[in-house]
Amino acid sequence: MTDATTALRYTAFADAPGGGNPAGIVLDASLLGDAEMQAIAAEIGFAETAFITEQSVRGDDRRVRVRYFSPLAEVPFCGHATVATAVALAHRDGPGDFVFETSVGPVTITTATADGEVTASFTSVEPSIEPFGEGILEALLGLLSTSLDRLDPTYPPRVSFAGNRHPVLVFAERSEFDSFTFDPDAMRELMHEQGWTGTVTTVFPTGAAEFDSRNIFPVGEITEDPATGSAAAAFGAYLRVLGLVDAPTEIEITQGSHIGRPSRLLVHIPATGGIVVTGTATPIA
Repeated sequence: MTDATTALRYTAFADAPGGGNPAGIVLDASLLGDAEMQAIAAEIGFAETAFITEQSVRGDDRRVRVRYFSPLAEVPFCGHATVATAVALAHRDGPGDFVFETSVGPVTITTATADGEVTASFTSVEPSIEPFGEGILEALLGLLSTSLDRLDPTYPPRVSFAGNRHPVLVFAERSEFDSFTFDPDAMRELMHEQGWTGTVTTVFPTGAAEFDSRNIFPVGEITEDPATGSAAAAFGAYLRVLGLVDAPTEIEITQGSHIGRPSRLLVHIPATGGIVVTGTATPIA
């Protein structure tokens, strides 16, 4: 019987030894029920664990059905666990294209080997953005002990979707971005109320096409996510929809340095369609 001891453990998007975002992976969860998957995810304790619940969809063994669980609940989509799972499948079955059937729709992942390292690029579902509901932005800023005048006016606050809904806040000053704090319980309650199944994505521009990001994700003992593929896709969508980049283009996002797990995500923003996020993943010894 599959349990947490037989699950694979990979880290995705690492930018240095000890970096990246760890994910659990169960390559065959076809016999597991919801409660069993939830229990395994809780025991592993990573931000998310991916479960392949169907090994071959419509007779195609490169098309699998995947579900994602945090330690507390099922989540619709998880970028770093998608990258990690695709790399694990490439290690087992060889590099190439995979399609993950997820609760938000099919996600295509291309894996390739270069210099002995496997990379994975996933293309998000069709993205969109929306304004904050009345009073919600003020509530979020209050939880971060900050205010609207401390955000960069070039980048208006929005909620962006590319598989999960991520509120996006871009700070004007590095010091404010580096130093904000929050109450995890209060933040978790607001995120649950608003259906923000991804992270609260905070950003500081560090170059013409470079951004540093902190992603709030208070689940269990975790409060901040070290590398968030779905947030990277959502931020790419945010930039395109608001006309803040000339698509097609590429940006680079660093993340995780505030919690000692440096990570790097490469984001391709096409003129139309899903956003492409690329990274590496390696087994955790």
